Amino acid sequence: MKTSDFDYDLPQHFIAQTPVEPRDSSRLLVLHRDSGALEHRIFREIGQFLNPEDLLVLNQTRVIPARIFAHKPTGGRVELLLLRREDFSTWECLVGGKGLAAGRTVRIENGPQAEIVEVLEGSRRRVRFAEPIEPFFPRIGHVPLPPYIHEPLKDPERYQTVYAHEPGSAAAPTAGLHFTPRLLDELQASGIGLAYVTLHVGLDTFAPVTEAEASEHRIHTEWCQLEAPAADAINRARHAGGRVRYGS
Repeated sequence: MKTSDFDYDLPQHFIAQTPVEPRDSSRLLVLHRDSGALEHRIFREIGQFLNPEDLLVLNQTRVIPARIFAHKPTGGRVELLLLRREDFSTWECLVGGKGLAAGRTVRIENGPQAEIVEVLEGSRRRVRFAEPIEPFFPRIGHVPLPPYIHEPLKDPERYQTVYAHEPGSAAAPTAGLHFTPRLLDELQASGIGLAYVTLHVGLDTFAPVTEAEASEHRIHTEWCQLEAPAADAINRARHAGGRVRYGS
């Protein structure tokens, strides 16, 4: 299968630069699999396509302000995108800047010093901070928006789901951004169950596919956790004849 088989035209002006309010007023495209018919609806109507005993599995990951800036000893500016924490002070990062070889140090703007401890594939680096970086997030971190969003994010919480709880993602599970607390309450009141898992989304979710053959594209890995209560809810829903749907 050729990667080009998936090409389609998407005019830039069709890509919304600001989120719609309220969240659940976004559009919903419904495919009726029995007939192939398409139907244009509003997201808050999603309950009409779910049944009592169905279960929605939601990803409770929370986006961290993973984009931070630093300076080399020479003064040159460096951009770091934190991808995955490996221990209390070491992260796998994407780096922007020249000469960032192993052993080089940088100073985080308004934060601690950091050292490039290993050069990984491409622009990836293993970076060790002089102290844990998380306490510095409120004053140094920036939310890494998708590359096709150019409008500044005025409210960082708008790039979180309303049920975001576990910090760790470098990007939002965007399908879940359309849920509101009221909509979730309405779904539960109609007999639809909710279960929560944690899957930390990596920035590779936005990486372009450059291989000509789709089968040659190397899919990145992401950290996930399915705890016993969610597994039990999934098993109960299936035993009762309900459908399990991943709502992101």
